[in-house]
Amino acid sequence: MIPAAGLGTRLLSATKEQPKEMMPVFARNNSNSLCVKPLVQLLYEQLYGFGLREFCFIVGRGKRAIEDHFTPDHEFINQLNNKGKNKLAYDLEAFYNMIKGSTIIWVNQPEPQGFGHAVLTAKPFIANEPFLVCAGDTYIISHNGHHLKRLVETHLKYRADATLLLQCIKDPKGYGIAEAREVKGVFEVQRVVEKPEKPPSNLALMPIYLFNPIIMTALEKTTPGFGGEIQLTDGIQKLIDLGQRVCAVKLKEDEIRLDIGTPETYWEALSLSYKHFKGETYARLHH
Repeated sequence: MIPAAGLGTRLLSATKEQPKEMMPVFARNNSNSLCVKPLVQLLYEQLYGFGLREFCFIVGRGKRAIEDHFTPDHEFINQLNNKGKNKLAYDLEAFYNMIKGSTIIWVNQPEPQGFGHAVLTAKPFIANEPFLVCAGDTYIISHNGHHLKRLVETHLKYRADATLLLQCIKDPKGYGIAEAREVKGVFEVQRVVEKPEKPPSNLALMPIYLFNPIIMTALEKTTPGFGGEIQLTDGIQKLIDLGQRVCAVKLKEDEIRLDIGTPETYWEALSLSYKHFKGETYARLHH
């Protein structure tokens, strides 16, 4: 599940017509050359490479560009080939082949009522199965998607109803925060709170989660919170209040988070992605 329905107001005016999830960052193409891709494409390709084949994008008004980007355009490929730009055509066709190999569902969130509400709108998609939620404006660079592997393994091993991804942040204001007890690298989460004035810890919630379907029941019982919206963090707290097990794993120091939510973090995402995919870090992690 890839929520991408926010207004992106902190990146205006670039996001007036273009969803922030379509903002480009640096990457590598199939020819192993440096290129730029929309961050949401990079995220989708990572999830596809991890083995996932069923995707639900939650989009809002004015987010048509994402759906258009994920609609194969073979005429454009023909134009590239006719102009002798065969490598570019090959890379685009590889992306389209991933799309053909996937089931993609589009869910509309008519009004931005919060991250939790966006997840709730996709309830029919998940049926009665566990599911990943990955915000469309965040990407984690890790070796072969190892952060996803740790998330899944922890969820299954500890029979959790929710498994979260955490990162230690020096100044965690502006994040959802977890209070948790760590045992052998796995956290047992006792409390979560959305953007508190006085953060009770420096463990910030990253917008990548693994849930059992019971989160939908919790979200249905969740009232608007921070910003007058239904927050996913509050839904997770509801799970804890109901006595469900919530676990977490932490990002490793060599795993890089690209966040394009604000001008400052977008500049950092450009710098980090360029240094990674251009430099020795990429070679070390991927070879």
